[in-house]
Amino acid sequence: MTGRHSALRAAPAPVATARLRVLYLIDSLGQGGAEHLLVRYLEALPEAGVDPTVVVIQDRDGNPLASAVTRLGVPLETLHIDRLRRRGALARVGAAIDRVGPDLVHTQLEFSNILGTIAAHRRGIPTVATLHTLDRPRPWSRDAVRFRLMARILASRSSRVIAVSQSAGAHFTERSGARRGVVTTLYNGIDLERFLAPHPAAAADLRHSLGIAAGSRIVTTVAVLRPPKGIADLIAALPAVVLAVPGTHLVIAGDGPARPDLEAAAMAHGMAGRVHFLGHRADVDEVLAAADLFVLPSHTEALPTVLIEAMATGLPVVATTVGGIPEMVERGSSALLVPPHEPELLAEAITRVLTSPLQAAAMATAGRRIARHRFDLGRQVGELVAEYRRVVAGGGSG
Repeated sequence: MTGRHSALRAAPAPVATARLRVLYLIDSLGQGGAEHLLVRYLEALPEAGVDPTVVVIQDRDGNPLASAVTRLGVPLETLHIDRLRRRGALARVGAAIDRVGPDLVHTQLEFSNILGTIAAHRRGIPTVATLHTLDRPRPWSRDAVRFRLMARILASRSSRVIAVSQSAGAHFTERSGARRGVVTTLYNGIDLERFLAPHPAAAADLRHSLGIAAGSRIVTTVAVLRPPKGIADLIAALPAVVLAVPGTHLVIAGDGPARPDLEAAAMAHGMAGRVHFLGHRADVDEVLAAADLFVLPSHTEALPTVLIEAMATGLPVVATTVGGIPEMVERGSSALLVPPHEPELLAEAITRVLTSPLQAAAMATAGRRIARHRFDLGRQVGELVAEYRRVVAGGGSG
């Protein structure tokens, strides 16, 4: 335990007003949803009374979001721990905590949840962990072993575990045996103003750059391209949609290991000229503004932030009945939901929206209302900092 932390415990400032020093420990700063959410936190936290420091466990794909963190003036350190069992990994995390001397450590993602929770607990520093995913690893796989280890550590040593949806919280509680009061739900939020503003010129430019004629319909999805996102199901559904609505194109923003297979699938279905792969995009708001419909065909999700962004943009939504998605929408009002792994049902739902302009407009209006009322970033950060203060006031970790 550092001297600074001991002093804070001995003579704490008033909990309601004192600024908090929070160390954010995260596995990497790649292009995942948790990483993007952290950057959005960091923009709003100083005004909410938090002085953040970010410590990253490893480098992944060059940690592209690191530049966004440093532009905000937030101290950043990378530990270059490539394996969970790397010799000295726990000591290196502990030393980083000692250098910062935080009031609280907030961990996110698997390595950080394991190493950061143990290291902070040993120092008597309270911890908060966020669960961004619904992990269902194959039984007895290496992933399953790591998940059980993480769940056991968080359940016994974390001061608070934040699930981004009720579904994710129930899933973790069932598999971890966490004691009452440890797990709480806090929905993700976004900067609504960025997505509420229209982008008519940008939308026209995107259509032109892709060679999509005016009047054609654009179905859009945004995801890291890996199998659980279900993009292969969406590509398989596209021929039936095009048969019913001939001018339809599919625009996919995002990149990932499944991209070559998805490009091959588009060719195999005869849709190569109608499926457009954009790769990683920093202008997701403009990509969404060019669309007529947003589709999220995932096989598993905790609480997909991009679904909030699509609703805030004013897009009708077709998605799957997995994880926290049903908690985010009003079924039939703001979104049509179908079971995962069902391209035929997905095609029917997409076609229904594209051929029903009045229903699509009503869904868009309902989605914007939901985004405004439930998923504002300012509300989320306020609730998160209030949780920090409750944890710190309680003294110590679980």
